[in-house]
Amino acid sequence: MKIERLSHDKIRIFLTFDDLSERGIQKEDMWQEEPKVHELFTEMMDQAYTELGFDATGPLAVEVFALPAQGMVVIVTRGKYDRERYGAGHEDDIADEIYEMEVTLEQSDSVMYTFKDFEVLIEAAHMLRNKVTGAGRLYHYQDKWFLHLEPDEVDTEQHGALIALLAEFGEGSSVTTAVLQEYGKLVMAENAVATICEHFKRHDA
Repeated sequence: MKIERLSHDKIRIFLTFDDLSERGIQKEDMWQEEPKVHELFTEMMDQAYTELGFDATGPLAVEVFALPAQGMVVIVTRGKYDRERYGAGHEDDIADEIYEMEVTLEQSDSVMYTFKDFEVLIEAAHMLRNKVTGAGRLYHYQDKWFLHLEPDEVDTEQHGALIALLAEFGEGSSVTTAVLQEYGKLVMAENAVATICEHFKRHDA
């Protein structure tokens, strides 16, 4: 479980499928109102407070994104106390309610991998060029390169092989496209794989 602060009132939590299975939770359970899911969320908020000082008291907007072969990304945004609803001086009552959550769930079939070194990305692109055509957006964010592939850019029969290949060179990313669009830099808007191969040769070539 990795937790990052995006802003004063917003954090991002990345859960691997191992994180979920260790707690007896399947991906589908995140769509259910189950005690073990609430226990997981409480654990996440406790860790967020310990690591980042993020106080989750009060209303929270929770966005859950399921990513293929990577895990789940949970974006938590802290709202403001509704004093008209609760009345002034009733913060303790709010805390006793645990968390008031508005949950949004999204299933994403897009593929996002991150590369620390551009040379490694070049190697990966040359390996990918025969598996994808006209594919990919390239972002730069926090000194890393992010390659994003949409579902229609990936042959379903090649999906498993593609993920395995990407995993050899990069890491599955917990960063969503929404975060990259807001905070990152779009380097190549389309055809990133082909463009990299065209302009950059492999080291061993």
